[in-house]
Amino acid sequence: CFRCILTVWGFNRTPMPHVRSAPGGRSAYLVAILLSASCLLVVAESHQEFHEAAGSRTLLKSHEQRNQLHCSTERSRAAWKAIDEYLMPFVEKEKYELPRKCRLHPGNDMFREQEQHKIHFDINEWRCGFCKKAFRAEKFLDQHFENRHNNLVNNSHGRCLADLCGALHCDLMLKFKKPKSKCSEAAAARNRHLCESLADSCFPINQGPSASRLHEFFLCQFCDAHTCKGGSKPFPKGGRKETNRFYLALCSLIVVLLPLFYLIVFLHQREMKKSSQNLKRISKIGHKKRLS
Repeated sequence: CFRCILTVWGFNRTPMPHVRSAPGGRSAYLVAILLSASCLLVVAESHQEFHEAAGSRTLLKSHEQRNQLHCSTERSRAAWKAIDEYLMPFVEKEKYELPRKCRLHPGNDMFREQEQHKIHFDINEWRCGFCKKAFRAEKFLDQHFENRHNNLVNNSHGRCLADLCGALHCDLMLKFKKPKSKCSEAAAARNRHLCESLADSCFPINQGPSASRLHEFFLCQFCDAHTCKGGSKPFPKGGRKETNRFYLALCSLIVVLLPLFYLIVFLHQREMKKSSQNLKRISKIGHKKRLS
């Protein structure tokens, strides 16, 4: 096509009187111009298709990388909430240290550093601990972490707690309603197998009495509920959440009733003083009348 263009331009610039004087010279000249224009259009379209193909390959590559790095922040937070509230109090009571290979270990949560750098001032005020930027809701702070501080996420294998949600009952932590569909035996078996593998890796029964007790506790607390037969519920042993709620209610009641008690005592003493003063005045008046 470039040769055609050069030929046309050469034909245009070189004086060829015998062609132009010929009857078909003008037609040949128009045909050459149309041919050069079509060549230019073909080159431009090819160039555009090349860029579009390159752009689509780039988008596809970035989309594949995003899928590879994908790990639900919300479900990972729910999984850690279940661990922290219904497992860690008993682990701390036994003074047991989770092995590093245990997937429930805090160091194996890819979002743990981000969660530790969340500053919650008020219901509608969240702040980033890295750059001190403020947000109105936690979900916007999560988006900020993903866009600005994603380099702090260690996305190595086995660090996505969301993958353990089937074993840790994340749906209960997220306050989802129970599904109306029939219980799947296959899904329950998969979740139970995952749960039992966590018990074996985190609390090996050959590591002493504490590990053995926690192994049985974990099976009862998390694994026994993975069945379609019913009867067993998750977290039958309770956890940190219930204890904190009880003490919080008790402290709130004391804070409310204590000032009310002091107010009643103060008002009672003031009334007693007034009544004693009135009695003294009456007694003095009666004594003066008797003297007269």
